[in-house]
Order: sequence, then C-alpha cells, then structure tokens
Amino acid sequence: MASSRRTKPPSRIVIANIGPSVDGGALPVKAVVGEHLAVEATVVIDGHDLVVVAVGCRPVGTRAEVVSPLTATSPGLDRWGGTVSFVDPGPHEFRVLTWIDSWATWVHHAQRKREALAESATGNEELAIELATGASVLDGLAGLVRGDGRNVLRAAADALRSGDSLVVNDAAVWHATRGAFPVAAATASKRYPVLVESPSAAFSTWYELFPRSCSPTPGRHGTLADVTRQLGAIADLGFDVLYLPPIHPIGDAFRKGADNAERAEPGEPGSPWAIGNRHRPGDGPDGGGHCSIHPELGTLADFDHLVAEAQRNGLTIALDFALQCSPDHPWVHDHPEWFLHRPDGSIHYAENPPKKYQDVYPLNFGGEAWRELWDACLAIVRFWLGRGVSIFRVDNPHTKPFPFWQWLIDDVRRTHPHTVFLSEAFTRPAVMERLTALGFTLGYSYFPWRRSKGELIEHFEDLASSPTADHYRPSAWPNTPDILAEQLWDAPPTLFGLRYVLAATLSPSVGIYGPAFELCENTPSWSGKEEYARSEKYEIRSWDRVNAPSIAPLIADVNRIRHEHLAFRSLRTLRFHRCGNDQLLAFSKTSHAGPSTDPAAPASATVLVVVNLDPNGVQAGMVDLDLAALGVDASRPFDVHDLLADAAYTWHGPSNFVELHPDRQPAHIFRVTQA
Repeated sequence: MASSRRTKPPSRIVIANIGPSVDGGALPVKAVVGEHLAVEATVVIDGHDLVVVAVGCRPVGTRAEVVSPLTATSPGLDRWGGTVSFVDPGPHEFRVLTWIDSWATWVHHAQRKREALAESATGNEELAIELATGASVLDGLAGLVRGDGRNVLRAAADALRSGDSLVVNDAAVWHATRGAFPVAAATASKRYPVLVESPSAAFSTWYELFPRSCSPTPGRHGTLADVTRQLGAIADLGFDVLYLPPIHPIGDAFRKGADNAERAEPGEPGSPWAIGNRHRPGDGPDGGGHCSIHPELGTLADFDHLVAEAQRNGLTIALDFALQCSPDHPWVHDHPEWFLHRPDGSIHYAENPPKKYQDVYPLNFGGEAWRELWDACLAIVRFWLGRGVSIFRVDNPHTKPFPFWQWLIDDVRRTHPHTVFLSEAFTRPAVMERLTALGFTLGYSYFPWRRSKGELIEHFEDLASSPTADHYRPSAWPNTPDILAEQLWDAPPTLFGLRYVLAATLSPSVGIYGPAFELCENTPSWSGKEEYARSEKYEIRSWDRVNAPSIAPLIADVNRIRHEHLAFRSLRTLRFHRCGNDQLLAFSKTSHAGPSTDPAAPASATVLVVVNLDPNGVQAGMVDLDLAALGVDASRPFDVHDLLADAAYTWHGPSNFVELHPDRQPAHIFRVTQA
C-alpha cells in the first residue's frame, strides 16, 4: 500500500445535506439585505465525540469571514441549524464549519461515568483519574487560545487536578473553550453562493399603464408628458414602480386591429409588442427599433424628464423588454440572419396555436449568428440603463434559451448590481422556477387563478417554504393586460377589493394592470378566453375616473399599511391559521428586524390578516390562532389594532370572533402586540 503524504489523518466528521442550496450550490440562493437566511446541515461523526458546528459567511472576493454558531435542531438526527444575515448587497457565499468539541465530549463522558461509579468501592480513585484526564483536555485547549481565555482554562485545569469539579459548570470556562476552534482547523464544507440584493428587489408595488391612453382628451393619443402629469396620483396610491408596456415605434405590416382583429382599420394604433418601424422611426439612435421612442409618445428627452420626475415622486420607471420584432423593425432589413426562416425563405412569424401573431417575428437565439444577436440584445438593456432605467419586465422569457438569460443578467449585474428583472412567464412551474434560479429577480405567480381558501393556502405555502423560497420570488398580480381571470368576469367591486388585499398582504411583490383593476373593469372578451373586451393592447382607451366604480381608496390604504410594516416584506414568515368558515382566510407574518432609531422606518410588529373571500355576503366565525407563531404568551391577553378600520381590540387565548362585511371592510389587517 502506498504511503500517504498527509501530515494528519482525514477528518472523522462528515457534513451533508446542506441547505439552502440551488442545484447543489451551482446557482445562488437569493436573499436581501437584513433578511435572516436559515442555514441547515447534517453533521455526523463516528463514535461518541461531540462536535461544534458553525456557519461562515463572506462577500465573494473577500477573505474575512463572519462565523456564527449553529445549534442542534434535531439531535437524534444530527441536524444543525441557524441563521445568517447580510449588511450589503452583492454576491456572498457561506460554508458550514465543524470541530470535535473535546471539552464537551469529556464533560458528557465524565458525568455518565460519575453516575456509574456512585456505588463502586474504587469510585473515588477512578474519578480522580477522570478529573486528571479533563485537566489534560483543558491544557490542550489552553494552548490553542489566546488572551485571558488561556489563563481561564489553565486555572480550570489546575482546579480539576486538585479535585474541584465545579469548573464543569463554569460559564467562563465554556466560553473560553470556544476560542479553541480556529477556522483554519475546522472541517469545512464547500462554499455555497448567495445573491444578496437590496430590499426593493423583493418588496415592490407595481402599477402598469399604457402611455397612449393617458391623454386627458378622449380619442387623442397620449404622450410621455401625459404620463408625467399622472405621477403624483400614482404615488399617492402607494405604488413605487410604474411599469410601461413597450414605448417603441409600432410596425405597420400586419398590424392588428381592435380586439385582436387580423387587420387594423385606418388610424388604429396596433399592438405595442409589435416592436419596430424603420419607416416611422421616432426618436432614438437605432432608427426605429428597441432603442427608439414611438413618435406619438414623444422624444428621449421627454422620457428622461419622466424618469427624473418619477424619482422625485418616489417612483421607479420599469420598462418592458420584449425580444421580438415587427416585420418593419430595422433588424429585419439589416440582419435577416437573426430570424427564423421557413423553407421558402420567408421569415417565420410568431404562433401560439391557435393564436397567430403575424405582426411579430421571433428571434433565432440558436442560429449561426447567435453571438451577434445576443450582444445586440444586451446593448438594448445597456442603452436604457444609461437613461436611468433599473427595472425591466421581461416578456415571455421562457421562449428564449436559459443560457442566454443567465449570460445577459450576469453581465448586467457586474456593472449594475441593483438591476431588477421581472419574469413574465406563465408556464410550467419548473420553467418559471428555473428562470428565477438563473437570475431573474422576480417571477409572476399563479395568483390570478387561485381563488378558494384551499388553493390560496397550498399555493402560498409552497412559495414560502424551501426549496421554492430559496430562489423564487413571486410577484402577485390579480390581473394583467393579457389576463382577466374568470372570477373577475362581471364581478362586483368588492371582489376586486378583496383580491387586492390578498395579493398585497400575501406577497411582498404585488402589481396591477392599473386603470383596469382600479376601476373594476370586468367585461371579458367575446372569444370566451380570459382576456379583456376592448383590450388596451390593441386600442387607445379613455378611463372614466369620475363615474366608474373605483377601489382606489382601499388600494391606497393597503399600500400605506404595506410600507409601514416590515412584516409584509417577508414571505418566509407566512403562517396560515385555522378558521372553521371556508370563506374566511387568516394568516400572519412576522419581522425579525431589531428596533430602529429612524422614526420613519417601518414597524417590525407581527401582523395578522383575516380576509372575507365572499364578495357578496357577510362572513363571520372563530379564528383559531397559533399564538406561538404570533409571538404571543398564551397565558396573557394581547392587543390587535385593525390598521384598515383604525379600531383596537383586546383578545384572550387562541380562539377569537371576527365578522367582515364585503361592502364596508373586506378584511382585518391587525398589528399584534402584547405588553
């Protein structure tokens, strides 16, 4: 047998089943600044020795490591856990560290031996030997400890040799032994990546509108200047992101008409997603493509003014990033090799059978010219980053290659680490999750179709727990320009209200297709599909904010409460509570943030939400609370303050009565406190 060159034998400790991780550590786990990320591992050693386990965390590219202890969460299963938190955004990494705890091992062994020798004639002699062994252990540890701890351990060793076993319970001795576990001597796992982002990456409140429908004069094409004039009203509703569908020139060829008619009538504006028109290029450097502004919307100077005014109103502009082209796009003329071609040589238009999109050409991301195409797509993002855009809603990313998105997002974040990408991919769960694992900040969720109590609980429990929560951040939208869910067909305003309460309190990221939802637009397309009649995707709309029913006051109240309470910024702390009435949904969220000296900082209290799922009738019942999840001492009363109605109650014990009237108050949003 060949001799080993090792100076020490291999470690006896095995570290396994480390979490959280994505693809075994190949892709980063997601976290935000201030979030407590739970770390777990199984740590196994042969024999009866005890171990110390910790987690070491550091920003990528640095050497200094913050080491925090893990505790035994399931001792019989050798499972350890704890949390880490992050001060700064950027790529981080963690690893699990472990050492044999010779002092704890000796104490455990000595205590068992003392019990066994209690009736033995030679007990005192053997115990003396055992104490001497313990002293030797402390001598060895003292050689590894610096400063005052060394003196503490040497004094404790002398005490053991003199027969004083009280040092076994001395906290100072135990504390000093912790210094005998240097990181360099640890058995360590590999490092696992964590992408730490700013809190705004996970917590956001989106409002979507079509600029061309923002004119105060019915029938006139709206402008970016018209959007600028609406910023104050949108900010007053409590939104912090204003998302604009494509603002680029729209193609003339095969332009779609109202209600997605195959041909447009003269004067009809077409779909903004039919991007590009080299014949009517608008204002921009690329002659009417993705870096140009539609001529009727305004100029790049108007856009720059919009971005600046939005920031002044506490809003961030989000742009649509749709990688497709109209037949009139400059790329079709200049780079036909970037597109898919039929056998007859013509370019293949987009299809999603039975739907046909003759006004849109998809790009060929896997063709021979893929490198040039990928670079051109990246250049679009970089152009708008240069004009102050930091948020992109990406249209149909699941129809483009995964490697493309990973490459593009990684490249962007190297120079613009705070850029947010929202994935608009309503498709198979594994595909949606893969996109966010590869780098998308957020992804749309199935919320529009989760209606019943059971469906909502199942959906959000999955989103809030590992492994989904480790990489997938959902954005809950009750509607989009593409989706008018069947439950909203001909629905009363009360249903729109309760759906917004659910979306905004269950999910840290929420959004609405603004005017349509705010004004309770409920007329479905004649086609029988879950789409809007008179869809704003194909025509200019004029929204009647005076006479139409509106849930704007409720939206403003809910958004204010969201921003004032840190608990709504978390999904991992979501807990559902039992209620015998299936039309009442109860859940809570907590925040682990410490007290802040900033009087404007959000409160860190626990919140409890109870929602009436019935838009037509009063619902009442007993809510059976998990008081431990609320941080409440079950032996004492506690206070709940309804933040929507500004009403306070004192509750006793886990079971408490609620009654909700859909037309007056669709929900209780309680702040829970206990003196």
